[in-house]
Amino acid sequence: MRTLYLDCGMGAAGDMLTASLLQLFSEPVKQVKKLNDLKIPGVKYQLVACTRCGIRGYQVRVFVKGQEEENLHMQTEEHVGHKSEETEKHTQEHGHHSMSQIVRLINRLEIEDQVKQDAVAVYKLIAKAEGKAHGQRMDEIHFHEVGTMDAVADVVAVCYLLNELQVDQILASPVRVGYGQVKCVHGILPVPAPATAYLMKEIPMYAGNLEGEFCTPTGAALLKHFVKKYEQMPVLQMEEIGYGFGKREYERLNCVRAILGETQDKVEEEILELCCNLDDMTSEEIGYATELLIKEGALDVYTSSIQMKKNRPGILLTCMCRAEQKEYFLQLIFKHTSTLGVREYFCRRYGLKRKIDEVQTEYGTVHVKRASGYGVVKEKLEYDDVSKIAEEHSWSVAEARNRIYGKLYF
Repeated sequence: MRTLYLDCGMGAAGDMLTASLLQLFSEPVKQVKKLNDLKIPGVKYQLVACTRCGIRGYQVRVFVKGQEEENLHMQTEEHVGHKSEETEKHTQEHGHHSMSQIVRLINRLEIEDQVKQDAVAVYKLIAKAEGKAHGQRMDEIHFHEVGTMDAVADVVAVCYLLNELQVDQILASPVRVGYGQVKCVHGILPVPAPATAYLMKEIPMYAGNLEGEFCTPTGAALLKHFVKKYEQMPVLQMEEIGYGFGKREYERLNCVRAILGETQDKVEEEILELCCNLDDMTSEEIGYATELLIKEGALDVYTSSIQMKKNRPGILLTCMCRAEQKEYFLQLIFKHTSTLGVREYFCRRYGLKRKIDEVQTEYGTVHVKRASGYGVVKEKLEYDDVSKIAEEHSWSVAEARNRIYGKLYF
């Protein structure tokens, strides 16, 4: 599986992500030219090769109407709170936009629809976070730092480059957010800034031992939209590696590191087994409990014959579920069985990637379950479909299966 792994040990920002992705291409300068050819109004990208801590990587500088992004932010901050006509003019010139304006801007760009959809989705995440932080609806938000044209450039660039890379999955490390305070147009705010903190919900994050803002709202929104899972780097056969440097320098390398490679095409997850011994329930009651647990979403439920104390024959009930479902299934087991105690076991489950295809045959619709991975491909006809066709034609299930397979071409 073609996998992109993002090492966010020094946080994440739009320009750092862009720079790290550019280094994954054999000719990054050509990719920068393509980005400039998008003709985002007033925006120009510049790629700068540099060496930090002995490591060669890139910085991406974004110019809006000839001025670099950091200067724009400083000018914007200086005008906050002044109500003059000059301020209003400055605000319009330097990119305080509503969500609807940003959507129109992105949709006018000559890029693939998927890139537009991703870019708009990222901005909706930012707008929702800003709205939550400021107590406003998404359509009432007028962006400041994250809404200026340099941030539009960062979002579009990352979405465009990821579309060009065509990876199957994106993984990332837990994200350093930093600590302390940050100055923005609304005043002095704690790190992570309120919008960033909202975007980081359900994303593993930590402060680290360096003071400052290490994850921006733009970086957080891009991660939230694209990253499938946050974990240590999996076993990966690396093809390319990219270092996207931040503007500030610390005693440790300040970068997002992007690693592109192949991982095993497999399904792996941690699950729980909830087990209990039963010796005073009827078979009907056990059958009802088993069916209920399956109906409520257990991964699997099964029983085993066991010998219990005082030589009583009994039943071991095992319910397999995901860790986040534990409390719900514990409640169901205690309610619908006679047990006074439940044991839990953590285990790792490996499986094949699965999908169900619907095919039309002369006997009717048949669903085909297909699975692949670990160099293995398997397929099987859905039993309910086969048995229905067998009953309609007075065939055995085996005969119906053979006739259906004779009409299918895989």
